Amino acid sequence: MTTPKETCPAQALLKQLSGKWKPEIFRLAVNGPLRFSRLLREIEGANKQTLSVALRELEEIGLLEKVIVRQKPLHIEYHLTPYGASVVPIFKQLERLG
Repeated sequence: MTTPKETCPAQALLKQLSGKWKPEIFRLAVNGPLRFSRLLREIEGANKQTLSVALRELEEIGLLEKVIVRQKPLHIEYHLTPYGASVVPIFKQLERLG
């Protein structure tokens, strides 16, 4: 995932997590499955469009997985992937530094 200009292996991941709402979504996903409506309520200032883009990008880089729950009412949840779970300890360390 690193490009030739990146000197630190973490640089690519940090770039992918930068942007509006992605760090906050990732932080919330650590605590369990997320639903879109919950994210809209919990992330102050978020709107449907920017939230959808951020979720899609987190899916594309393999940190989140979109799961369709076929119960009534039908809904979608976002879960951390095994890769996403593997980077949680790194971010917990970063939080302690701040």
